Amino acid sequence: MLRVVEKRKIWFTISIILIVIGIGFICYRGLNFGIDFKGGTIIRININKDFNKADADQIIKKYVKTEEFETTKANNKELDIRVNSEAISDENSTKLFNDIKNKYKLKDSDLIERDRIGATVGNDLIKKAIISLVVSMILMLGFIAYRFEFKFGVAAIIALLHDVLITLSVYSIGNLPINTPFIAAILTIIGYSIADTIVIFDRIRENQKKMRGKDTIEIADTSISQTVGRSICTVTTTVVTIACVHIFVPSVREFTIPILIGIVSGCYSSIFIASPIWYLLKNRIDKKKELVK
Repeated sequence: MLRVVEKRKIWFTISIILIVIGIGFICYRGLNFGIDFKGGTIIRININKDFNKADADQIIKKYVKTEEFETTKANNKELDIRVNSEAISDENSTKLFNDIKNKYKLKDSDLIERDRIGATVGNDLIKKAIISLVVSMILMLGFIAYRFEFKFGVAAIIALLHDVLITLSVYSIGNLPINTPFIAAILTIIGYSIADTIVIFDRIRENQKKMRGKDTIEIADTSISQTVGRSICTVTTTVVTIACVHIFVPSVREFTIPILIGIVSGCYSSIFIASPIWYLLKNRIDKKKELVK
C-alpha cells in the first residue's frame, strides 16, 4: 500500500517550492501576456505552398524587432504573424505584406487577415477568463459537496487551484506567452483534473463504509493505491496523444503546451494533494466533534 497521506509534507513542500519560485518570477518579471491580452497586430497570409519560415522571419525583421513578434506556420501553407502592440504601423504592415507577396509571388487576396487588437479588448478577455474560472470552480464545489461531502469539495477546489498555480508558475519561469488558447487550456485542465480527483474520492467514500473502524489515513492510502494505476495509465495515454499533436501540428502548440503541463499537474494533485487535504479537513472536523462531546 502506498503511504501518500503519511508523507504529505513531502508532496506539499514540492508544490509550494515550485509555486513560490513561479510567484517570484511573476513579481520580478511579470507574466508574458501575448497579443490577445496586450494588444497588437495579427497578419495571416496564405503562401499557397510549403515555405521556409526563417526566410519569412527575415523579411519581418526589416520592420519589427525580433522580440516584438512571433510567427507560426499553419498547415505548411499559411503564415501567422503576431506583432506586439504599437510595434508596427499600418503603413509598415502593408509594406511587410508587399515584400512577402513579391517573394512568394502572391496576390492581394492571399492576405487572409490583418487586424489590430486594442489593449482594452485584452483587459476584457482577462476579466472574462477570471470570471469563467471562478464560476466553474463554484459550480464544481457545489456539485461535489452535494454528491459527496463539503470537505471533499473544498479539497478538490484547492487541488484545482494548485493546478492553475503550477501551470502559471511554469509559464512564468519559462517566460512563455499567454494567449487566448492558454485560457481555454486552463478550463480544460480543470475539467480533466476534477474527473481524476472524483474517482479517488468515490473510492474513499466506498472504503469508509467497508473499512469501518480503520484509521482515516489507512482508508485514504488504500483508496489511492486502488486507483493510482488507473490515474497513471490515463494520464500517460493522454500525454502521449497530446505530445504527438504538439509535435506534428505546430499551429496548436499554444494550446497543447499548457494542456501537457496541466494534465501532469492534475494527475499529481489528484493523488498527492487532494486526498491529503481531505484527510486534514476530516481529521480537524473529527477532533472538533470530540471536543464538543
